[in-house]
Amino acid sequence: MSDALLARELVRTLGARRVLDGVSLTAAPGHRIGLIGENGAGKSTLLRLLAGLDEPDSGTVVRPADLGFLHQETPFAGDTTVGGVLDDALREARTDLAELDRLTRALAAAPDDAALLEAYGARLDRAQQRDSWDAGRRAEIVLDRLGLGGVPHGRALASLSGGQRGRLALAALLIRQPAALLLDEPTNHLDDAAAAFVEERLRAMAGAVVVASHDRAFLDAVCTDLIDLDPAVDGPVRYGGGYGAYLAGKHAERERWERRHAEEQEELGELRRAVAVTSRQVAPDGLRRDNEKMGYGHRAGRVQQQISRRVRNAARRLAELEREQIPAPPPPLRFRPRTLVTAAAGAGEATATADAGDDEAVLLSLRDVRVPGRLSIDRLDVAPGERLLVTGPNGAGKSTLLAVLAGRLEAEGAVRRRRGLTVGLLAQDSVFERPDRTVRETYERALGRERAESVPLLSLGLIGRRDLDQRVGELSAGQRRRLALALLVADPPGVLLLDEPTNHLSPRLADELEEALGAGGPGGPGGIGGIVVASHDRWLRSRWQGRRLHLP
Repeated sequence: MSDALLARELVRTLGARRVLDGVSLTAAPGHRIGLIGENGAGKSTLLRLLAGLDEPDSGTVVRPADLGFLHQETPFAGDTTVGGVLDDALREARTDLAELDRLTRALAAAPDDAALLEAYGARLDRAQQRDSWDAGRRAEIVLDRLGLGGVPHGRALASLSGGQRGRLALAALLIRQPAALLLDEPTNHLDDAAAAFVEERLRAMAGAVVVASHDRAFLDAVCTDLIDLDPAVDGPVRYGGGYGAYLAGKHAERERWERRHAEEQEELGELRRAVAVTSRQVAPDGLRRDNEKMGYGHRAGRVQQQISRRVRNAARRLAELEREQIPAPPPPLRFRPRTLVTAAAGAGEATATADAGDDEAVLLSLRDVRVPGRLSIDRLDVAPGERLLVTGPNGAGKSTLLAVLAGRLEAEGAVRRRRGLTVGLLAQDSVFERPDRTVRETYERALGRERAESVPLLSLGLIGRRDLDQRVGELSAGQRRRLALALLVADPPGVLLLDEPTNHLSPRLADELEEALGAGGPGGPGGIGGIVVASHDRWLRSRWQGRRLHLP
């Protein structure tokens, strides 16, 4: 099993928090294991340990020499060009071919050289495993299917969108074809066609794949096994099959945990009562009646000894059970904001780069807006109470549109906002200026103490209690995204713009966010703010009943 991934009893503590506690994993070639769990459950941490980018506090990892790892944050510097990333992805295949060419020439001069023959055979095997002869054509196919075929190779990564950078990093791994793959949220920036292509490629891989993902359709289509890193009574649970099988198993596992905890608590209660009652019985003069006092020592000695023995046995069992008792199942996070948007102020007033004849009842409007090479839109109005879903393939301009609506990107044409309108944007990348501050401090400083106290962070269901005093820089990418969302909904804007909002959310939280967005209906009553969502999420899009804007 030289190409297998093996982890044994991994323990990793970050800050004051133990993120992984005795996690083991075996991923043999041909197996595709999905990691599931809430943000902060340790999915990304486990992948970094498997990749060798981080070391466990205890435990061991055995990994193949040829291992590829897709980070949530791209590993390339901003000034690296697209061509530079592709050259790196093709380097091994080109080295294989160049070395085979050199060895062929050397063997022509010395055909009986055993060392040369051995080296040639080893290199040939490696080239065949990597399909090195087809690497150039494979690169063209992968780039095209991931929506990057038209991106100039001389373009710097810093000039690409977050989605383009993520897809380029994924493309580089699919071009390389390493013996084993570790993928952290690979579908976050993929449209339907690109996701189907990646699923097909992963199913065809001969090596081991370990993937952390919240994409329910992807997990069901790709994975042979799922490992749930959320707290469980006996540690992480491995489920055979895809996401559908996991759902049934997860529900049953939770019920077993709740039942075991309830039965144990009932036994603890009985033992405590037994110890308390029998302790009183062995106390001096505890149960003597008046007519027994003269003969107590003669008749009650054996009874006292029996009761004392029962007390000791019950106390011993009670101490053992209290020391090793099953913890109560932790309550799951539940996203329950008071509101996502507020009533828009300033009716009838607008800041305008638009014609005076435009409808002043709208919150936001665009007319003949152009961002060269990125966005072209003739007309768009966002009315009070509107729920608008923006769809389209990668590169169509969805993120650019939200940035223009938010006022973060200058554009040609007319952009009009109602006067006094507040606009909040949840971007795809959540960056905080002070990563050294705790979650609690960041929340209070951003909102002000009074607002933070009136809307406690825990009440939003996006951050768990154990993470309040964790430094922001120590949070996972998903936790940082949820903190950014919490800051928006704690002080709701007049218009909320959400760029791929379900990325990094657990399936349950994604469902609850969709419910809060009004995905199942046209939105709230007139007079409240608007919500604009850009999303590739296949589940969200299948349930959306409000207005849609498709960017070709």
